[in-house]
Amino acid sequence: MRLLDAGDSAVLAEFDDLDSVLAHYRALDADRVEGIVDVVPAARTVLVRFDSARTDRARITRWLTETRPVTGAESTATEVEVVRIEVRYDGPDLSEVGELTGLGADGVVAAHTGRDWTVAFAGFAPGFGYLVGGDPRLQVPRRTVPRTEVPVGAVGLAGEFSGVYPRASPGGWQLIGSTAAPMWDVDRDPPALLRPGATVRFVAL
Repeated sequence: MRLLDAGDSAVLAEFDDLDSVLAHYRALDADRVEGIVDVVPAARTVLVRFDSARTDRARITRWLTETRPVTGAESTATEVEVVRIEVRYDGPDLSEVGELTGLGADGVVAAHTGRDWTVAFAGFAPGFGYLVGGDPRLQVPRRTVPRTEVPVGAVGLAGEFSGVYPRASPGGWQLIGSTAAPMWDVDRDPPALLRPGATVRFVAL
């Protein structure tokens, strides 16, 4: 772990890989000390924002370095939020993904629904969660030519990740399906359906 100052009221912890990020995020999120405003995981970092009126950088640094990471196996013993997402596997890239993986279209659907995924971090757009932990056979490259507009609710694959587009936007992921589940709703508390650490279970319609 490498700790860097990030302004007057935040510390950025850098890690070697995503597994380390997830293990430390699980532990930090489960045992937040006084003064923490937010704990934000990313692909290789965890950003900790704190209220300088209630704590200081030295205490936050000590908390970061002394908190023992929690592995995925250890986390199964605790209660984890499970989000069930119904998917219509009708994506325009489903056949191509079937060819790239050698699974065929039906095999892609079976693989995508056959394992639970974990929300590793959020980004790109409000409500977009980067999901990991799926069948490794589903790892496919992004499209050579991104689409100028991907419809809201599109379910895609890229590298080790799966994700659901929360709104219409440009995108280069391989689209295998669609869902009506709203990923982002400002009238919901919290607005994001997918939050880091949650388990996602895809169900074929």
